[in-house]
Amino acid sequence: MSSKRVLSLIQPTGDIHFGNYFGAVQNWVKLQEQYDCVFGIADYHAITMPYSPAKLRQNIWDLSANLIACGIKPETLFIQSLIPEHAELGWILGCFASHGRLAQMTQFKDKSSKVSEGGKDSYISCGLFTYPVLQSADILIYKANCVPVGKDQEQHLELVRSIAARFNNQVGKEYFEMPEPLFTEIPKVMSTADPTRKMSKSAGEKHYIKIFEDPNRIRKQIKSAVTDTGEPTEGMSPGVENLFSLLRACGEQDNHDTLMNDYNNGVLKYSSLKEVVGEALVSVALPIQERKASIKKKEVKDMLKSSSYEIRKKAQETLKEVKELAGLINVRF
Repeated sequence: MSSKRVLSLIQPTGDIHFGNYFGAVQNWVKLQEQYDCVFGIADYHAITMPYSPAKLRQNIWDLSANLIACGIKPETLFIQSLIPEHAELGWILGCFASHGRLAQMTQFKDKSSKVSEGGKDSYISCGLFTYPVLQSADILIYKANCVPVGKDQEQHLELVRSIAARFNNQVGKEYFEMPEPLFTEIPKVMSTADPTRKMSKSAGEKHYIKIFEDPNRIRKQIKSAVTDTGEPTEGMSPGVENLFSLLRACGEQDNHDTLMNDYNNGVLKYSSLKEVVGEALVSVALPIQERKASIKKKEVKDMLKSSSYEIRKKAQETLKEVKELAGLINVRF
C-alpha cells in the first residue's frame, strides 16, 4: 500500500444513487486498497443551503450505513461535525483566502443563482460563499497528498494550493505540502429520463436511480430510459450512450462489446440493451443491499463515533502546529 494519503468527502444527501456510486463511492472502495485513505461525511457543507435539521441528521446516519454497505472501511470514515478542528482551521485559512478568488468560484455562482430564484424568503449564506475555504481545511488538516477530483473540480484544488502557499509564505516555512489531483477513470452517469443532464437527486425522482431501490423498480426505470430525444444527432444518441456507459461501469465488458457490435451493425434492439443494463445494475445493487440489511443502526453510530474520535487525533495535531506557526496562543485547558 502506498504511504500517500488520499482525502475525499461526500455530502449527506440521503440515498446513494448510481451516479454517486459509479462517480465516487466505487472509486473510494478501490483507493482504500492502494492508499492511506480518509473519507468524510461533509455535514458542515450540507448546511450552506436551506435544509431540514431532522432530515440532515437522518441522512448522516443513513449515508454512513450505506457507505459501509458499499465497502468503505468504517475506520477510514469520519463525520465532519464530530471533528471541530475543521471549522477552526477553516477560520485561520479564511484569513489567507482572497475575497475576489472566492467570488469567482463556479459552484458559488451556480448555487447562489439557484437560491436567488427561490423567492423573497431565500438568501445566500456566507457559508455558501466561504465553503471552499472549509473544503481547503478538510484537505490540509490531514496533510492529504492526493484528492480524487473530476476535471470540473480542479478549480477547488487550485484554491487549496493557493491558500496553502500563502500560509506557508506568511509563516516562513513550507509547512503545508501541495495536494495533487488524483484523476481516475470515472464514468459519466447521466439521467435516464434526460440524458443531457447528470444523474442527480436535485432534478427530481425520474432523474436518478437509487442503489438501494427494489430490483424490479431499477429494471422498470431502465426500461423507461430515454434512448432518442427526437432531436437530430450525429452518431450515437446521448440516451443510448448513457446506457452503454452504465453497462461498462457495471463491469459488463463482454456484454458491452457484444451489444456495441450489434449497434455498429445496425441490428441492436434498444429493448435488449435496456434488459441487459437493468440486470447489470441489479447485480451490482443486490450484494450491497444484502450487506446493508445486516448492519444495525446502533452499530453504525458506534463505529462512526469511534472512527471519528481516532481520526480527530490527526486533525488536532495539525491544528496545534498551525496555531504555533501562525503566532496564536495554543494552550490546552
